[in-house]
Amino acid sequence: MNVVPGAPVRYECQRCLACCKWPGDVRIEREEVAPIADHLGLPEDEFIQRFTRLRANRSGLSLLEKENHECVMLDGADCRIHEVKPAQCRGFPNEWNFPGWRKVCRAVPVRGEA
Repeated sequence: MNVVPGAPVRYECQRCLACCKWPGDVRIEREEVAPIADHLGLPEDEFIQRFTRLRANRSGLSLLEKENHECVMLDGADCRIHEVKPAQCRGFPNEWNFPGWRKVCRAVPVRGEA
């Protein structure tokens, strides 16, 4: 790999699950409902009833969290919906992160290639 000096650093997920255990909304956008429901083998309305709640700001849906703040889709060391995970999940930590994320996240910094 040829690293371009001064290229912006991006982080490559190592699936350490730190972001899956952080409290807060995991936004589900309207267009994400059908693929997730299909992946789980559920009708859309059943997926919504069983696995989502109204966001804290009441502007849409969020995945439920377990009592310990883990995402409801986290099953041991695996995400039940990894193949169709929401954009919010795909964007961590490059498009969003939380205070102190570098202390708990194992994402590896990578730079643009030449």
